Amino acid sequence: MNDAQPYRFPPDFRWGVGTSAFQIEGGVTEDGRGRSVWDTFTATEGKIHSGHVADVACDHLHRYEEDFALIAGMGIPGYRFSISWPRVMPDGRTLEARGLGAYDRMVDAVLDRGITPSVTLYHWDLPQALEDDGGWPARDTAYRFADYAALVQELLGDRVDHWTTVNEPFCAAFLGYGTGLHAPGHTDEVLAMRAAHHLMLAHGLAMQALRAGARPGQEFGLALNFAPALVDVDDERHREARRKFDGLHNRFFLDPALGRGYPEDVLADSRHLGDWTSVIHDGDLETIAQPMDWLGVNYYAPARVTPLEDVNAVSNCGLPSLRGVDVTPPRGPLTSIGWEQSPDSLTDLLVWLHKHTGGLPTQVLENGAAFEDRVDEDGRIRDIEREQYLHDHLHAIHAAIEAGAYVRGYVVWSLLDNFEWSLGYSQRFGLVRVDFDNGLRRTVKDSARYYARVIEMNALPG
Repeated sequence: MNDAQPYRFPPDFRWGVGTSAFQIEGGVTEDGRGRSVWDTFTATEGKIHSGHVADVACDHLHRYEEDFALIAGMGIPGYRFSISWPRVMPDGRTLEARGLGAYDRMVDAVLDRGITPSVTLYHWDLPQALEDDGGWPARDTAYRFADYAALVQELLGDRVDHWTTVNEPFCAAFLGYGTGLHAPGHTDEVLAMRAAHHLMLAHGLAMQALRAGARPGQEFGLALNFAPALVDVDDERHREARRKFDGLHNRFFLDPALGRGYPEDVLADSRHLGDWTSVIHDGDLETIAQPMDWLGVNYYAPARVTPLEDVNAVSNCGLPSLRGVDVTPPRGPLTSIGWEQSPDSLTDLLVWLHKHTGGLPTQVLENGAAFEDRVDEDGRIRDIEREQYLHDHLHAIHAAIEAGAYVRGYVVWSLLDNFEWSLGYSQRFGLVRVDFDNGLRRTVKDSARYYARVIEMNALPG
């Protein structure tokens, strides 16, 4: 990476770093916080790598001042974080003032450091009480989410301009209710599809609630995780496999948010689910299709797909209702989590989204990589692989902008090494190392310094 030809980003390009509440906060029993589905899931034997739990995690609840100082010290102007619904409403319905007050103080602390806060209302930590009443497969959960959104907006909306309703409904629905890999751990594809619809309905209802209390300058969007489908052979069978995968993983959540309803080809592929459309009430699609100021794009890796000989065979890719499609192993180089590094796929995705959405602005709200970082004898963490990953993917975003895509910002996942869901603490995504065996000591990695340099220049070294 030399400095011969910097690749400059637009003057108003937004830079940031992200986290989520359950992965970093700890303090799971403090100040009246209720239990979440992830508290229950992590307490279930065999669900989490090495039996790890997030009771303390990075202890961000008590160390947020230290963490915000790190962000400011790196010159990162934006911080994306999520609110813990069970901390604010322990039963999913009733306000806990102490929990909401914690975020009131966090927002003030972020602003005091000159950092722009961006709030995500849902990053998977559903109150267990609502799960006990049916969870996301139950329609009422969407209405409870809208109440929660209005409440948070009422307290924080005077200082927070950037809001994301739901983060990755694909994961919450399909991994939580379809494959059982995530909380609450169900394995029922019918429940998963119902959950998917109600998560999208929750997004639409929350958008209505947020805009009802909005002031000038506030912006609202949705964050979807995309996995571009790659095939090795350009023939009809492989194109059909790609269509099926893309339909359920990508377009199923994107198209209704754009006002196009659920893709007809996906619904046709899902006929074995019975009358799934009965869960859609009159007006639901209009509610989901609330105007967005931008679309949040979470991207980590593509998926390599191939057709199965039996078109009715259940897919091994973890998507409910997908038939006749196989997912083949990723190809190197890989991250430590086993994900393929394919920055060109990010360029293609952003260009496709620009065309598919009719020019809706996008923001890359999650992108990053886990590697097995090593602390050198001098205490420095020379995470060259992560630095190269960031460079390559920022170059990919720049290429998309040059190709005409309207990309407004980039957020690295993540600020801190953290509790990585079912993988526990085995994977490190952070720009800052957290020593989980030594008092949670923070150490800034070389990749963070590289990212700080990019931000300072608003350009990518050539």
